[in-house]
Amino acid sequence: MLGPGTRVTHQAMATIADSGMSVVWVGEEGVRYYAHGRPIGRNTRLLEAQAKIVSNTRLRLATARKMYEMRFDGEDTSGLSMQQLRGREGARVRRLYSEMAKQHDVEWRRREYDSNNFMSSDPINIALSAAHTSLYGVVHGSIVALGCSPGLGIIHTGHDRSFVYDIADLYKAEVTIPIAFEAVVAMRDLDFQLDELPSFTRRSCRNAFKQSRIVERIVTDIKNLLLPEEANKAEEDDWFEASIIQLWDNSNKRVSGGLNYEVDP
Repeated sequence: MLGPGTRVTHQAMATIADSGMSVVWVGEEGVRYYAHGRPIGRNTRLLEAQAKIVSNTRLRLATARKMYEMRFDGEDTSGLSMQQLRGREGARVRRLYSEMAKQHDVEWRRREYDSNNFMSSDPINIALSAAHTSLYGVVHGSIVALGCSPGLGIIHTGHDRSFVYDIADLYKAEVTIPIAFEAVVAMRDLDFQLDELPSFTRRSCRNAFKQSRIVERIVTDIKNLLLPEEANKAEEDDWFEASIIQLWDNSNKRVSGGLNYEVDP
């Protein structure tokens, strides 16, 4: 808990985040709560829709099919099971890696990496890991900014970034995989060292993300997946504005907060 007068550097906050520590900005001796990295989206409709989808097998399967359909360029997935979807995705990615390797004349065996020894892989796998990590960062930031839960995944599960991996997978084939292969080619052509490859790849991702305005695309896709009927009404909804707090009612509606509902005897 950080109280009045606290000054924290960016690097300190990055280290705190990497260690999994929670930070809360408070008043003197904790008597006031200010923030803990709260999202810019004060409305909880997306979070509620996400929780509903994840906890309902029928809705979850339908949303998973929609997410795979986005990767398959609109191919109909309505009759496919999760096992069949995973099989098609595996074949699609394997074919893409093969095509990218041939196009860029880069040796390709398989996707492999050691999370404890980042630089132990071959150049293309190092570049892929750096590119995907960059994508995870911008996706994670977008998710929490919208007020969604990074841990409530639809296809992925059991990890505190499951939903991050779900959304990031929508863009890998189009964005980060080509960037990774291009980075390996650049290393070969510009003759820089292997230890420079990760930073070169991250800078390439940074530039590509900015140029393509990928954050706007991520926000739109998340809204379309979780609340398709409201995705195009953001301006009318004041999506990011603080709304009047409402109370839940067991008749499946909401009632205004801030009122005294005492019933006269």
